[in-house]
Amino acid sequence: MSRKQQLLKRHRRNKRMVLLIGALALIACGVLVAWWLPLILAVLLWVAHEAWFADHLFYSPKDDYQYRFAPDSQQLALSLEGGRLVLQETVELVGDETLIVQVQLKSNWLGRFLDPAVELSASEQPDRQAFERGVAGTRYLNLTGSAQALLGGELRLRGCHCRVIGRPVLWVFRQPDAAGQRVMVIAPHADDAELAAFGLYGQAHESWIVTLTAGEIEAERYQQMGLPKAEAAQLKGRLRAWDSIAVPRWAGVPEAQCVQLGYFCLQLPAMRATPDQPQPSREAQLDDTRVFRQFNSLALPSDVDGAPTWNNLIADLRALLLKARPEVIVMPTPVLDPHPDHICAHEAVVQALHGLAWQPSTLLGYANHLHDNDRWPMGDAGAGVALPPQFDHAQVLKPYCRLLSLSQQRDKAMALGMMHDLQPRAPFKRRVRRLLQQWLAGRGPSPYGENEFFRKAVRRHELLWVLKQD
Repeated sequence: MSRKQQLLKRHRRNKRMVLLIGALALIACGVLVAWWLPLILAVLLWVAHEAWFADHLFYSPKDDYQYRFAPDSQQLALSLEGGRLVLQETVELVGDETLIVQVQLKSNWLGRFLDPAVELSASEQPDRQAFERGVAGTRYLNLTGSAQALLGGELRLRGCHCRVIGRPVLWVFRQPDAAGQRVMVIAPHADDAELAAFGLYGQAHESWIVTLTAGEIEAERYQQMGLPKAEAAQLKGRLRAWDSIAVPRWAGVPEAQCVQLGYFCLQLPAMRATPDQPQPSREAQLDDTRVFRQFNSLALPSDVDGAPTWNNLIADLRALLLKARPEVIVMPTPVLDPHPDHICAHEAVVQALHGLAWQPSTLLGYANHLHDNDRWPMGDAGAGVALPPQFDHAQVLKPYCRLLSLSQQRDKAMALGMMHDLQPRAPFKRRVRRLLQQWLAGRGPSPYGENEFFRKAVRRHELLWVLKQD
């Protein structure tokens, strides 16, 4: 069982205990006070739960984030004077560095009901980075893109529903510009490349998008159209295969450099466990990957038999790596992302690179899912991306962040809007929850779309992690 599954299991167990205690308390109110009182209290408690306590947060907001940064990162002292961040040491900043500020936050009583945030403002566009309700611990703000304002002493910092206490610390991470090189983005599913790195691959000198699976499962929307389960899954897989080829064209990536491998969703772990055994689709009644490769311009080694095996996946990746010769590979990082297909995608790339004649100079990782916080990045669309929860101090991490202009954010939002999997309406219960949170908790909707990823991914920052750099 993965750590994410363990956290969910513990969360659900605790929730059942709270519900049981609450039910007993309501029954006692009905017996001792009035029969109608439990009904009113039950509605009020449900509203309070949906508005303030429905987030999947598997740690205490009082826990300190525990980051251990790479040894080559630069640490500088800051002070907060009259609401301005002031450098206490001389430093040269070109402007493309990743800048992270370590702060101590303490929410006030209102910050237990409204999302606490730190507002950053200078002459350029202001930013607002949100954190957990009731936050009381070490957090990491993202100042990437604000180098000149920081050097000029013009960067203002203000807590909203929280206070910044103690002395902040600036971390500077210098790295070459990945956009000036050949980039290959590895996407376990259609939309992963866009969620994580649309800005990077859209600006890169040359880009390749390689999608590993068709993402055909959970096709209930197409079953509602009257299709049997298998046919619905096949249709969904074909649509997402089309998305993986067509949507990167919006960012200028040539069709010939977008490749769909057509393996089956959530079957990568089984493929890895028995590398020579085919693993058919869970729902589409298919055992041939070629069904979902019809839009490819390039031939792949496993086109010969279409067998969904781990060995074929590695052979396909090796052929593409030798064809594209990417200098930068962007892929999921299992350090932060618990999705089983994302973990296997990372391992497949590492295995494919082993012993290969061509080696990239840089490996960048991304996390479209988290173990500990399903709402991260917190806050509104367009805001900056603070560092995610991290509680393993033994892991050495190096963030790599790119700044997206407002026009680039809008292009990214439109790319996500073309993805068929992000188009359906949210379930009714989720829509009611969001409405209650909007009314009672001050959370605004994304202007770009209803799916949660429009809020999470359309930001002023794209946050990646340096896994390897020569």
